[in-house]
Amino acid sequence: MLKDFSLQAMIMGLLTAFVGFVSSFAVIMQGLTAVGAEPGEVASALLALSLLMGLLGILLPIWKRMPISIAWSTPGAALLTSVGIIEGGFPAAVGAFVMTGALIVLSGLFSPLGRAIRMIPAPLANAMLAGILVNLCLAPVKAVSFNPWLGLPIVITWILVFVWKRIWAVPAALAAFVVVLVLGVDLPPDVLSELGRSIHPELIFVPPHFTWHGFVSVALPLFIVTMASQNIPGIAILKANGFEPPANTLFSLTGLCSLIAAVFGAVPVNLAAVTAAMCASEEAHPDPQRRYWSALIGGVGYILLGLLSSAIIAFVALSPPILLQAVAGLALVGAFSGSAQAAFRDAESREAAAVTFLVTASGVAFAGISGAFWGLIAGAAILSLKRVVSQG
Repeated sequence: MLKDFSLQAMIMGLLTAFVGFVSSFAVIMQGLTAVGAEPGEVASALLALSLLMGLLGILLPIWKRMPISIAWSTPGAALLTSVGIIEGGFPAAVGAFVMTGALIVLSGLFSPLGRAIRMIPAPLANAMLAGILVNLCLAPVKAVSFNPWLGLPIVITWILVFVWKRIWAVPAALAAFVVVLVLGVDLPPDVLSELGRSIHPELIFVPPHFTWHGFVSVALPLFIVTMASQNIPGIAILKANGFEPPANTLFSLTGLCSLIAAVFGAVPVNLAAVTAAMCASEEAHPDPQRRYWSALIGGVGYILLGLLSSAIIAFVALSPPILLQAVAGLALVGAFSGSAQAAFRDAESREAAAVTFLVTASGVAFAGISGAFWGLIAGAAILSLKRVVSQG
């Protein structure tokens, strides 16, 4: 195993962990806060996620000798921002997270369930994801409107770095956020001592509360989004790079870790998509058989970053919420554009995708059930009716 180690793979692994954590932890914070998590519970969730992602990210590459990268469900966290606090508060959301983990496990153990997710028309799944992301992607504009002196430096930094080196755009925007926070926001005089007291991470157990409303409004859409936008693309990316990952086994293992993470207030753990492409590509190593080291090093990086989660939460909590939302929105621009393009590419399903997008983006809940679920149902109804009429 040590003979397969390379400096190139190590650098790619460290970059993967840094980009994966920095570019999306703001989305996780926003999503969990939206469903009622306190700052301590958000820090606990980030720590649990990072530890479990790191553990899987180390063990799976060693076991399968493949660059299997693990991530948290960023689209799933974005979904939570559109759902908001549900009946039963954060414990009910945690119960929904547990149910999501159980569904992911079942998708690996029970093949028909996994196949059912694959049968959801891709345009509708992408339209639902685009509808979930659109409101958060508007946050940078709202931040500039809120205070141009604070919002513009973050947005301009992202634009300039994006046109030069896309992968560094979100970390650069986060760096601009830190500079704006230090120079443009009145920080308390004892900020350093407060951060010092927050450096010690702590796992907080949240007793789950199971409700039907939580299952339909959170668990089911979260399961669909995680599978359709993370797990299934993660398998596809590995196969595109010449690997044959055991899909059902990986689904079950990520679902099991999601169950553990859930009771600490965390969204699901899943296969990575973007960072998987980084670790599985030739940039990690010319020899495919040695690329697994990049994913392994990435797992170590996630654990180290997770140990700093409490201090990170304490620091960013000093800023106006809209600034962090702006960073989260910029992190999701690529995901939004990709899902929107895939949703409206096919002329035959374009209207159904538009209905799914609009109902989901409205954020309106009917009968206490979130718009993401109804968006998928409405789009599927339009698509089915069109097919019945055309066949008739």
